Amino acid sequence: MADSTALTLLLAACWLHAGFQLSVTTLVYPALAAVPQDQWRARHAVHSRRITPVVVVVYAAVLLAGAMILLAGPLRATTLTALGASALALVLTAAFAAPAHARLTRGRDDTVVSGLLRIDRLRLLAVLVAAAAASLAAG
Repeated sequence: MADSTALTLLLAACWLHAGFQLSVTTLVYPALAAVPQDQWRARHAVHSRRITPVVVVVYAAVLLAGAMILLAGPLRATTLTALGASALALVLTAAFAAPAHARLTRGRDDTVVSGLLRIDRLRLLAVLVAAAAASLAAG
């Protein structure tokens, strides 16, 4: 079984990520999606400035905990599931959400906003799976 400190950090990082993502999915993105075209650029810029430091902290915690689990070994199905689901959320962010936000800096595009909301729900599902798996691994 992996080191208890590494498991505790994985558990904390996964639940931190899940709480953050749940807030984004249920509060932040719906509010952003409701911004009208004439206010979009300014409001999106404020959103990006405010959320970026939080994303950096949360993702750094997930990456650090993942690295610690990999180093602590041996890996079990639950820790691999937590790592894989967390990695999926990070890949969805890098491959889809971040490029969507880059496109949205130029102005509101309802197709891009809709796609961002769909990807965001997949990220939420991934982080909830990660948190549940980390809970089982630590439990």
